[in-house]
Amino acid sequence: MALNHIQKGNHMTWTNNTGAAVESGSAVPVGSKVGVALVDIPNDETGELAMGEVWELPNAGVEILQGATVYLDGNKAITTVAENNIQAGFAFAPAASDESVRVKINS
Repeated sequence: MALNHIQKGNHMTWTNNTGAAVESGSAVPVGSKVGVALVDIPNDETGELAMGEVWELPNAGVEILQGATVYLDGNKAITTVAENNIQAGFAFAPAASDESVRVKINS
C-alpha cells in the first residue's frame, strides 16, 4: 500500500469556531463543501464530520425533485437556490415542501 495514504475521506476532524455549539446531525459548511456533525461539537472544540453518504436534512420549504443539485443556505437548510449558498450535493429522494429532504452530500 502506498505510504502517503491518509484515510478514505469519509470523515473529517473539524474544529468548531462558529461561536455556538453544533448539534449532532447538523449540516456544517466547510469551505465549499458540506459535512454532517457525527457528535455534538461545542464551540472551540473538535469533532468528526461525515463528508459523504445520504443524510436527512432540513428543507428550506421548497419543492425538490429527485436528483436535483441542492445547496445549504445561511439558515442551514437545503434549497435549490445556488446564489449565496454552498453546494451540498443532490436530492436522493424527492421532497415537496416537506420539513426535510434526503441529500447525498458532496456529490
